[in-house]
Amino acid sequence: MPTSSPAKLETTLTRAWLSRGPLACALWPVSLLFGGLSAVRRGLYRANLLKSQRLPVPVVVVGNIFIGGTGKTPLTIWLVQALRDAGMRPGVISRGHGSADRAPRAVSASSTPQQVGDEPLLIFQRGGCPVMVGRDRAQAGRALLAAHPDVDVLVTDDGLQHYALQRDVE
Repeated sequence: MPTSSPAKLETTLTRAWLSRGPLACALWPVSLLFGGLSAVRRGLYRANLLKSQRLPVPVVVVGNIFIGGTGKTPLTIWLVQALRDAGMRPGVISRGHGSADRAPRAVSASSTPQQVGDEPLLIFQRGGCPVMVGRDRAQAGRALLAAHPDVDVLVTDDGLQHYALQRDVE
């Protein structure tokens, strides 16, 4: 199994899972453990034992229970355009996979995929709205709203499992 890069590992695991071959069967118990831990974590947020933060504007989460290649980024771009067409002023927050920064970082025309991630850069280029990346999505949302106080709705790209940020729509 190639493990020289995270992308190759992800591709290998995705193919194994979809084919339901021996590797998928071997990993099935791990998936049950992961699902159980995820349910416990979600329950801790629902019980307010782990705190989530609410931002002053509505938050829409675009997510999927499957990894990679399911159309989350094109849906985010479409949603941004639809919100703008409805008279709203959207902004996007994203994890920024590939970015080494821990602090929120604005995506700009001079940003590179290495700095902000390829998907946030594509959303910025095609969506025509402010985009902020950061590991802590609530912090990224606050930074985006501080830099762009006219934004009245936030869309999170691939934030389904990020319970520390309260959402209004998934």
